[in-house]
Amino acid sequence: MKKSLLLLFVICFFFSCDSKSKRPAPTVLLSEPQMVEVLTDVQIMESIVSYKRNDNQKVARIKTVGFDTLFSHYGITDSIFRENMTYYNEVEPQTLVRIIDSVEARLLKMKN
Repeated sequence: MKKSLLLLFVICFFFSCDSKSKRPAPTVLLSEPQMVEVLTDVQIMESIVSYKRNDNQKVARIKTVGFDTLFSHYGITDSIFRENMTYYNEVEPQTLVRIIDSVEARLLKMKN
């Protein structure tokens, strides 16, 4: 779980270094606390998919249904989530770092 969070952080960091343009906020901008909630569940879902993949189970359906259900729970779509990730990554990378730190802390608390 920590490896996938670290990978997410590294990818976001490199993308933020590349982009110098300021993009407008998405039509549906998730707040920092909302992003923490969604990303926490995304990381949990990624862990489930990874576990199922290691267990030789078909993950395509699990992944599709799982993420559709997750995003539906928050009243968003995968494109809204991606737009928000891109926005925070390119325009507010410091906020994204705080979000990722909060997600990591929540996951650690859940684990303990």
